[in-house]
Amino acid sequence: MHPLKLAVTASFMSVALATAAFAAPTSYTPEPNHTFVRFSYNHLGFSTQESRFNSTTGTVTYDPVAKTASIEMVINTKSVDTGSDLFNGHIQGADYLDTAKFGTATFKSTSVKFDGDKPVSIEGNLTVKGITKPVTLTVTSFKHGLNMMKKDQIGADATCTIKRSDFNMAKAVPLVGDEVTLEIVIEAVAA
Repeated sequence: MHPLKLAVTASFMSVALATAAFAAPTSYTPEPNHTFVRFSYNHLGFSTQESRFNSTTGTVTYDPVAKTASIEMVINTKSVDTGSDLFNGHIQGADYLDTAKFGTATFKSTSVKFDGDKPVSIEGNLTVKGITKPVTLTVTSFKHGLNMMKKDQIGADATCTIKRSDFNMAKAVPLVGDEVTLEIVIEAVAA
């Protein structure tokens, strides 16, 4: 085969294979250095406190053609990072996360709504301290493509607001805000 024809055929095949790879349900594993759950709340009316959980695991399944997706995340509650060792211990206590009894929190999607091939909202169940409540995450950004290592990757930011009193963490309400804004920041690579 002529070298130019061979090169064109090889290029066409690599594009066709890459397109086919994106056209089927694919499972993705969150990349631990770029996946976090952040949370913020009003503190005594003086400031908005922002913290995060440093350790999460899970699985994301995404099919842009069928417009389907699912997500399951496990949050290591002992990895809470408030920026203060003293307060990390305080928030892990029985009045708040009670990490001695509940070392993880979970989110499991029940449905995902799409606009075109991009998810825009995710309904699911959030379990904290053994209490499960339905929540709806609004997807504020989403990207699907090849990363710098030429691997199939997705990334997203999603947010919702919950009440800590719904999860048996109402100490100091209303002085410390009951409403907590959760933000999931995820980058996940095809498994």
